[in-house]
Parts: sequence; structure tokens; C-alpha cells
Amino acid sequence: MVQLVHSVIVFCTSSMVAEISTIHTRHGGGSVRSNVVCHFWMLGKCNRNPCRFMHRELPHPNVYQRTSKQSNVLADIQSLKSSNQVITYRPSKRPNVRNSLASATEDGGSEYKYTRESFSSGTDIEADNVKKIRESSKCSNTSDLTAEGDASEDKNVKKSSRKACEDWMSNDCVKGDGCQFLHSWFVGDWFSLLTKLDGHTEAVSGVALPSGSDKLYSGSSDGTVRVWDCHTGQLTRVLSFGDEIGSLISEGPWIFVGLRNAVKAWNIVTAAEYNLNGPVGQVYAMAVAFDVLFAGTQDGVILAWKGNNENPNLFEPATSLKGHTGAVICLTVGKKRLYSGSTDNTIRVWDVDNLRCIHTRNGHADAVMSLVCWNEYLLSCSLDRTIKVWAATEDENIEVIYTHEEEYGAIAFCGIYDKEAKPVLLCSCNDNSVHLYGLPSFNERGRIFSKGEVRTMETGPNGIFFTGDGAGMLNVWKIAESHVIVPQVA
Repeated sequence: MVQLVHSVIVFCTSSMVAEISTIHTRHGGGSVRSNVVCHFWMLGKCNRNPCRFMHRELPHPNVYQRTSKQSNVLADIQSLKSSNQVITYRPSKRPNVRNSLASATEDGGSEYKYTRESFSSGTDIEADNVKKIRESSKCSNTSDLTAEGDASEDKNVKKSSRKACEDWMSNDCVKGDGCQFLHSWFVGDWFSLLTKLDGHTEAVSGVALPSGSDKLYSGSSDGTVRVWDCHTGQLTRVLSFGDEIGSLISEGPWIFVGLRNAVKAWNIVTAAEYNLNGPVGQVYAMAVAFDVLFAGTQDGVILAWKGNNENPNLFEPATSLKGHTGAVICLTVGKKRLYSGSTDNTIRVWDVDNLRCIHTRNGHADAVMSLVCWNEYLLSCSLDRTIKVWAATEDENIEVIYTHEEEYGAIAFCGIYDKEAKPVLLCSCNDNSVHLYGLPSFNERGRIFSKGEVRTMETGPNGIFFTGDGAGMLNVWKIAESHVIVPQVA
């Protein structure tokens, strides 16, 4: 039995229910007739704008709504389900599990001293605040998940002004202070925008900051990896791979580039390069753990290569993990478990020791877009407009213990810590925004806006984090004041 080290007190008060009810978006807007829920909205068919009835109660579990204007992500996923068309990108989720590849070079070079902060570190930062997260399952999805001592929503995150002006983003807004929308790239006072790195012509599909390096690497659907100087922000090199890049991660001195039908391994210290063949279709997600490189592919297979310093080729094919019936588009690792999400709407749990599937979970009603481990919990997000929190059961299975509703489909995850070492979850949605949630309360602590959907996010040292969007823009952010580095746990 996996012991839960953290828990959450859930206050199902009437005032909280009322507060959260205002967060659930109504299509129509405007005034509503009190205590009357729209019947057509419950069936997912209401197209009134405004609608005089409430769009506030939970719809039937098999019915969820989308925006009238579907995003590129949504269109890509739907087309992939019905054909062999390739998704134009795929964000990856990098675990933080130590292994020999983090220090391996062609000649057995020295290990890097830099340690990346880990969102899934397992530290007891919130031991005093978090009480019985399992109790959340006793409350309805319209109630908040709140911990004692957590701050409420930041004062500057106003419900009435959570949309950036699209004309302002294009330098075309003439309304000035009279504009009803925000003239800002973000809302929140505990982080700031350092710089915008402009150069990619298509969606950013991966960001990597290798250990000990002063260079930042970004991969894109435009087929290039761009290398940026971390001191000046200047572009220093452009590497063309001649094909769409579906994912990009780093481990120690290694850069791994997910391509169509291949993975490129490149050592930035020795300049050694390896072509890892075997994938069928685009490689959308990669993860490294316990000396093994995992790659999720378009045909639903997860390929694994074992790192071996004694082998001239260094990477030995280990196995193929089969079971998903749709493309594997996200991977993460936690406590000797590999978690994979797919367009088949399922999450699979794999034992890293024997490389076998031990559980299949069907909690989502649409593609599982991203996964992240937080202490003893697994968080998943989907185009079905939900974020789900999973926890271990007595029989070492996992079950959903809390569901957070989103207004739009959720695309990608990233976890950071604020200056007080409190965990913050970044969740990008297909309305071109990133929501920043304090955990475990899910109180919104800020919002980031972009011209395109933010498709990949990554953390760096000293409170730095990165967001890359569908328009090819890579933004660098900084947490205000001193940042508490959380020690990594193997």
C-alpha cells in the first residue's frame, strides 16, 4: 500500500459552493433565472447567447461541451483519431528521476553539478497545510478543494478581466484605457516576463535547458532546433532536421529530439550523435528514467532504449510497450512507474522494473494531453475540460479523488514552486491562456496570455520557467524575489 504523505481538508460550505459556481462558465452570459438550470445546456445543446437559465450545474457525465470555435489542437486530435494524419506538435513532460545518462558522455565524462528543481520531489513542504485529499471525493465537483492556511485567489486576478486584448497583442488596439480587455501578457504579481524569444515559424514543441549548459534549446514543428544564449538571449545556432519535431527533452548533456520515425540523440559535450530507429510515425513524447529512454509514438507504442556506456552504440533497444490504441502524446515517471496518456482517452501505468502494463485507467472522455506527478499523486489533463487528481488505493491501483473543471480543453502541464516554496500548477488551455493554480487548493494565482495555444512548458534554475506557443514564440518567465530550490529526490 502506498502511504499518502499529504492530505487536504475539503470545506463543502454553502458559501464555497456559491463561489465555485460562479467559476463554471455559462455560454450565454448575462442575467439568469435563479434556481433554474438550462435543460438544453444539461444535454450539451444550448446555443443561446445570452441564456436566461443557469449554466452552472454539472452536465451528464457523458456530455461535455466545446467552444464553438475549435482550436488547432482539438482539430489535430480529432483528425488523428479518424485518420493517420500527424498532429502538428506534441509537448513532452520531463520527469526528474536520476540515472546514469544524466552524466554519461562518449568517454564517460564527469557528472554535472547542476540539479534541476523537481515538482515531483516528494518533499514535505505542505505537511502542515494538507489534510486528507481523499475526502474530496465525498464532495461534488462544484466544491473547491481547499487547504488550511492557503491564500485565496490573488487580488489582481479578477474574474471580470481574464482575457487579453487580441488587437493589443498585434499592436492594433486603438481603445487604450477604454478597452474592456487586458493590455498585458499576464496577470499576477509574483512572477514576471523576462524576455520573448522570437524565431520559430511554427509551434514550439519542446524546450530543454541541459545540466551545466548556458544554452537553451527549443524544438519546433518548423523542423529546427534553435540554440539561445542564456546570458544575452541571442540566437547562437539553428539546427535543421529536415522534418517536423514532435518533442524535445534533455537529460544531463544529452538532447533527445523526437522526429517522424526516429529519435535523434545528441551529446552537447562530445558532439556524439545517434539515430534511434524503430518509431512508427511521429514521436510526440519522451521521458528518461532509470537509464532508460522512453518514446511515445503515433502508432500507440512506447519504445524503450537502455543506456549502456560499454556499448559502442550506447543506446540498446530494450522493448516495445504496447496497449494504447491511439497515439501516445504524454509521458511522465514517478516512483518506478511510467504513466502514459493517449488519444484513446486512457492512462496506462507501466512497471519500470519489468516494463509491463499494470493498470489502465479510463477517467477521461477525450484525449489525455499531459501528466505530472506531485508527491504521491498523479495529475492529468484532457481536452474533455478537466484536470483529474489520482491517488493510490490499498491494492496499489490508482483512482480519481478530485476533478477540477476547466472552461476550455486543457493541453499541457508544468509544475513550479513560488518564492515561499508552495507548489503551483501551470495548465495551458486551448483559449491561448495558461492558468496558474496553487496546490492543493486549485485557487487561481495568475494567468498567462499568448497569441497561440501554449503547447509546451518547462522549468529552469533559480525560478525560471518557459512557455512555447503555437505561433512559434518562446517566452522566459521569472518568479519574483528569491526562489526556494526544492532538493531532488531520487
